[in-house]
Amino acid sequence: MQAETIISGITDPAVFAVSCALIMWTWIYVPGRLPRAYDKWISSAAAVDPRLIEALQRCRRHELRYGEDTGQASLLQSMCRDFQWPPRWGDPAVSIPFPCEMVHMGSGPSCEGHALHRFFQSWRWAMATYLPLGLLLVARKPSVKGLVRAVLSAGRSSAFLGSFIALFYYGVCLARTRIGPGILGDSVASRQALDSGICVGSGCLLCGWSILLEQPGRRKDMALFVAPRALATLLPRRYPLDKQWRETFIFATSTAVVFTCVLENKDRVRGLLGSVLRNILEP
Repeated sequence: MQAETIISGITDPAVFAVSCALIMWTWIYVPGRLPRAYDKWISSAAAVDPRLIEALQRCRRHELRYGEDTGQASLLQSMCRDFQWPPRWGDPAVSIPFPCEMVHMGSGPSCEGHALHRFFQSWRWAMATYLPLGLLLVARKPSVKGLVRAVLSAGRSSAFLGSFIALFYYGVCLARTRIGPGILGDSVASRQALDSGICVGSGCLLCGWSILLEQPGRRKDMALFVAPRALATLLPRRYPLDKQWRETFIFATSTAVVFTCVLENKDRVRGLLGSVLRNILEP
């Protein structure tokens, strides 16, 4: 029984974390696979200089190589001018690797300080969205208890998003500065490997576990929300006409499963969808 409880409790966070890892990897390297609105929202939340993303993409394509002059220095040297850093920081032939301070984008050299900065910055950004929505719902039936609940709920959800972004950036720093060099070494080849995908993969694997800050009841809903988007990064967004029967088959099967659950155990389908289906299917 204890094992079942543990497995049940970790399944939803694990589904969310794996789904977010796929989504964030796709956002960095193949953003065209994400819906435009979703890509735009992630970019807004991440608040990252697009030149850093482009540098990571070029590293992965081996266009930007440490210790070699491949004509890529101008990309990050323009960033050095904007942030008043030494120009040599942006030259991959000289700077092996790029200092983590460039990833921090002006918040200082400390990776831990940058993670905290990202958390509070993202928390404020999220509160500007979550709190007005929560207060709007309370306005229908105003009460002190409802107001406190709305503020706490908004703060908790904002902490989740802040932690998500902070863990992603700190995962990148862990791989390229804190842990990675100790495992792979400090050679040019190791530095190239770290910045060609390992550092991004580390951030992708860490960020989704911020879901543990959310209420247990919301974890399942959030996991089910991101899982289809993660699958969409692996599957083609449009099928040829002769293969569209696959989508039809999956939709019909999924609908049958949901309807069966509603009829046999209505509590297994929660939220607005469960409420609507129960009203429709009840005799």
